[in-house]
Amino acid sequence: MKKDIYVTRSSMPTYEEYCEAIKPLWESRWLTNMGQYHQELEQKLKEYLEVPEVSLTVNGHMALELAIQSFGFSEGSEVITTPFTFISTTHAIVRNRLQPVFCDVKESDGTIDETKIEELITPKTVAILPVHVYGHICNVEAIQQIADKYGLKVIYDAAHAFGEKYNGVGVANFGDASIFSFHATKVFNTIEGGAVCSKNHEIYEKLYNLKNFGIRGEELVASVGANAKMNEFCAIMGLLNLKHLSESITDRKRVHEEYCGALTGVNGIKVFDMEDCSITRNYAYFPILIDENYSLSRDELYNKLAENGIHVRKYFYPATADQACFKNLYKNVELNYARELVKKVLVLPIYEGMSQEDISRVIDTIIQ
Repeated sequence: MKKDIYVTRSSMPTYEEYCEAIKPLWESRWLTNMGQYHQELEQKLKEYLEVPEVSLTVNGHMALELAIQSFGFSEGSEVITTPFTFISTTHAIVRNRLQPVFCDVKESDGTIDETKIEELITPKTVAILPVHVYGHICNVEAIQQIADKYGLKVIYDAAHAFGEKYNGVGVANFGDASIFSFHATKVFNTIEGGAVCSKNHEIYEKLYNLKNFGIRGEELVASVGANAKMNEFCAIMGLLNLKHLSESITDRKRVHEEYCGALTGVNGIKVFDMEDCSITRNYAYFPILIDENYSLSRDELYNKLAENGIHVRKYFYPATADQACFKNLYKNVELNYARELVKKVLVLPIYEGMSQEDISRVIDTIIQ
């Protein structure tokens, strides 16, 4: 019986390497509260991402939620964002008591359509929150020009774009802040975790308070905050995974190229264009689009793959604007391309160490 193939598999150091690295914790008993390894990982990530400030958090969602909160927007203010994303993006806006205003996306890569942002701006607009979906970098120049024109903040959900560069510049340097998720399914993981990156030390200080109850001394609580700190076990996993990240991305690229070679040109299958040489990619995802020329619908192919033990994902279905918790609650904006993409997209399995046999099995099932 063939084993199941899942959409991803967590990258990990060897068991022996991790056990050796966590040994000192049994001596120090310092397991959380911004310990040695938390501080070391923040520093290593600043160097790797080439960004001035990195604040680690317990997960990617809290990174985004606290990043938004750090700007102190007034309740009820509007944030222009994309409906083609994981639900966390929209939740983070709403949980800050702000109003999401959904903007359609581009058919070419699923990122926010910068040409439609300006028409959505009102006196209540305070920020733009785009997503570098599948690691496709948004049009950062155009978005920044709009933000500067209207005095808006730009907060990027970069959960799919860890380690990527645009024209040689680390992706976390764009906008006022960028967040990453270090969930177990990501290219770089800390088991569970996240980070907010910025060029502004004031944002770092605000985030420190927000993620640590506002505590600034043994007897001083300077502001109201939550508890969103990364623990030392997760930080150590991150330090070890960071050491091996280059090899992991190289291996993901191998899988990506196999898929491209086999599926490009198959009738009814569209492979996103990943040939933009201005972007240094991380090969986090391999999405395909299924159109009417394919022999099955998207959902039929999804089911057929599952029957064969191949577990792909409909990233993202439905659009967040159409999820039960948000449907008909916010401004009715035309989202034609977003709603078209969510009906067509499938993300195929891709991960470090994926065997040639498993790659061929995915490809052969789709072609057959």
